[in-house]
Amino acid sequence: MPPTDFYPADYLTARQRLRDAAGRFGWMTAVHPITARGPGGGELTLDVFTSPRPAPATLILSSGVHGVEGPFGSAVQLFALNQWGNSPPVRVVLVHAVNPFGFAHRRRFNEDNVDLNRNFLLPDQRYTGSPPRYADLDPLLNPPCPPRRIDPFPLHAVWKVLKYGLPTLKQAIAGGQYDHPRGIFFGGHGPAESVRICGEQLPHWFGESGVVCHLDFHTGLGPWGSFKLLLDIQPTEQQRQWLTDRFGSDSFEVCHADGVAYDARGGFGPWCDARAQQSAGREYLFACAEFGTYGPITVLTAVKRENQAHHWGAAGSDATERAKRRLAEVFVPASAAWRSRALEQAWALVDSAARGM
Repeated sequence: MPPTDFYPADYLTARQRLRDAAGRFGWMTAVHPITARGPGGGELTLDVFTSPRPAPATLILSSGVHGVEGPFGSAVQLFALNQWGNSPPVRVVLVHAVNPFGFAHRRRFNEDNVDLNRNFLLPDQRYTGSPPRYADLDPLLNPPCPPRRIDPFPLHAVWKVLKYGLPTLKQAIAGGQYDHPRGIFFGGHGPAESVRICGEQLPHWFGESGVVCHLDFHTGLGPWGSFKLLLDIQPTEQQRQWLTDRFGSDSFEVCHADGVAYDARGGFGPWCDARAQQSAGREYLFACAEFGTYGPITVLTAVKRENQAHHWGAAGSDATERAKRRLAEVFVPASAAWRSRALEQAWALVDSAARGM
């Protein structure tokens, strides 16, 4: 199969192809339903596939925390599963569609408009508050009307960048807000169902392994078709050396607003790391594998317009469908060149991680 054939047409296709491949190669499948429904009322599930043999080291590959990015992560998981068959070099756990609602409905957010990567709060954090300036930007980011064909938002966004600077604006918009339930980057008012499932299942993903590397696949930030490993927590010297030896010194960065990403509350990485540290002696490394697509204003505009369509547009209307198609495009471009390049890089990353553990 050419690389582009591993990208699924939709959520149900993605799930079934992984289930079929897992069954063919003898991987264990765990199915975790969520109460939200898919298009047409179909069942939505968070699926986990585990390689047949236990091992002292585990590689976790997760996808779809931001639902609309799920087709890329799913393609990476299916490609890796087909490459390894029943004998990967380490124990492997594939966590498919952490946000199945967003994947199925072409949304970044879940059934409650929650950005799951702002919902994984630590015990001492509260689901309240917003970054400075978010409230001032709310009328621009979340207007209570359907999207219009002619939208001055990109021009306003450029002006805001010139006024505040891109790092400040990124942090203000995307750092995670808990005061505007219909707004973008809303972190919720309590743990989402997917978060509760992950909390229950995380010890099983770790298994008995003393060494765990966790790559969580995302798209939308950074230069077209290239990747960066984003770390929410400062790596140890040993981890930094491992990352450098496997992927190069310029392949990773600790998240901050001056880099590719920003410092966000409620991220999946710090939440997983906190639970991993509860087991004495376990070495755990979490990295967001971020693959670049379009520029930040283009991506933000698509997120904003789809959110308008979801809350204020008519379901199934031409305007809503355009907004969803555009959102899908900016996070997983239809370009065969992008899809091939991104998947080849992702496989090299995954294979190198597995062989280096």
